[in-house]
Amino acid sequence: MPAKRSARKAAKSAIAADAESINEDLGRRVKKLRRDRGWSLEELASASGVSRSMLSEIERQRANPTLSVTYRIARAFGLSLQDLLQSADSASSIQTIRADDRTQVFHSDERCQIRTLSPLNLEKDVEFYELRLPVGEALRSQPHVDGTREFLTVEEGFVDLQSGTSRETLGKGDSATYRADLAHSISNSGKREAILFLVVIYR
Repeated sequence: MPAKRSARKAAKSAIAADAESINEDLGRRVKKLRRDRGWSLEELASASGVSRSMLSEIERQRANPTLSVTYRIARAFGLSLQDLLQSADSASSIQTIRADDRTQVFHSDERCQIRTLSPLNLEKDVEFYELRLPVGEALRSQPHVDGTREFLTVEEGFVDLQSGTSRETLGKGDSATYRADLAHSISNSGKREAILFLVVIYR
């Protein structure tokens, strides 16, 4: 009997240690994901429907959130519950973004659609997008931080590219790199939808 009680006690201790480790990892991941996006606790609370105080407790590794709360936080970041709970050490070395994953659509209206092709939970040193511009539409951007560059490849159509006072026309298969720390724009100058791949690299 003493041996069985000792085994049960050890098992309970192991479970408690695992639970504590999961909560610590969850707190670190939530805090990192929030800061990567430049969100305040209030903004994450609004996006997730989880109170600011609960989010603060989770980030400080002082809370044991329910599955429902954890799921709402995961959806706010555009992640599955499994992706949010996975630790960095146990995560797969491959991250896949499916073509029909609507959480990756960064922006969509009648003027353009921007779909993120880089995982949303990565550090934002590099961003990768698919850009679709209808005929006559344009994507105009204010200067990014100093040293930022963009790399553009045209998959379909024709576009006029401008960076500062420099201009260039690109067609299917053409690529260009340009300063994005100046005002810049990409305009569809063709007669069909333009499909582009855009990489943004921050210094």
